[in-house]
This record gives sequence, structure tokens and C-alpha cells, in this order.
Amino acid sequence: MSGARSGPLPAYFGAVEQYRTRSAPHQQRPPAQRQGPRSVAVPAQAAGGPRRSPLARRMPRPRLTGLGGGLFACAAMVLVGGVCWLLFGSSLFVYGLLFLPVAAATALWVRPADLITAPIGVPIAFAAGVWPISGGSGGVGGQLMGLVSALSLHAGWLYAGTLVAALIAVVRKAVLIGRRRMPRRVTQ
Repeated sequence: MSGARSGPLPAYFGAVEQYRTRSAPHQQRPPAQRQGPRSVAVPAQAAGGPRRSPLARRMPRPRLTGLGGGLFACAAMVLVGGVCWLLFGSSLFVYGLLFLPVAAATALWVRPADLITAPIGVPIAFAAGVWPISGGSGGVGGQLMGLVSALSLHAGWLYAGTLVAALIAVVRKAVLIGRRRMPRRVTQ
């Protein structure tokens, strides 16, 4: 055993780099500027953050994904369809009238990255919710014919809600593009 060593084997440990996605707050500022455990909350406007109107402060921020927006709209419209069936005698006028705020809320609460999904998911939600009040009779074929009839006779509400969602999505996208371009104009 000429090549064998006696005793413990040497351990080779080099410096291991750890990558951080964010640097710690105390590393960003020099030691003289570090705050102790007590810190004062600075409002977003004083810190240079975006200013929000009083109406926007009361509204929840958009957090729904594209799929979440579609599921929200479908669940809301099925609930609206059930309420219309129970309380309003299957009134498609009330259903269509309540469809407009659901379409607007869906377009307002979807994330900016998924804005295109709002005008796509809203008509699907209209079709999903109209089933309880469609008035079909006798079996699957009768229910399907009642659904197709309700969709064709009340397509105006469907188009109006889709238009509301599309307009809100276009305006939100234009505002986002304007915010991105604004700092570039200032520096030129």
C-alpha cells in the first residue's frame, strides 16, 4: 500500500458563491445611513411611487391570471344565472344587465400580462351562466336548443359585455405602454 495515506483525508472546500435575487437592505446603504429596528413608513407618493386616484385606492389591484379571470367570470355568471332563475323568473334582460358589470370587473382585475384573456373569457362566461335560464325542455337535446336560442336571441348583451371588457383591456394596455415610454422621453 504504497499510495495509501494514513489518517483523515484532507477536505477540499472552496468558496461557494451564493446568488441572491435581492440584496439585503443593510447592504444597500452605507453604515451611517442604516436605520435601527424602528423604521418610519413612508407613503408611496413621498417615496416616488405611483399616485393612485381615490377611486383606484378603493378598488382591489389586478391580481387574476388569465385562467383565474375566466373562472371568476364563469362562477359569477353561473351565480347570476341562478339568482335570475330564482328571483326574476328567468329574466334574460336582468341576466344581460348584470353581465355588464361582471365583464368590467373581469377586465379590471386581470393581471396586466393577461389583459388579452379578458375579452376572450367573458363570452364563455356568458354562455356558461345562461344555461339555468335558457328555458330548454326535455332531455339533453332540448336543453341544448334552449341554450342556443338564448344565446342567439340575446347576442346584444353578449356583444356589449365583450365590448366593455375589450375597451377596458385596450385602455389599460395603452396606459401601461404610456408609463413605460414616459421615462424615455424625459431622458432624451
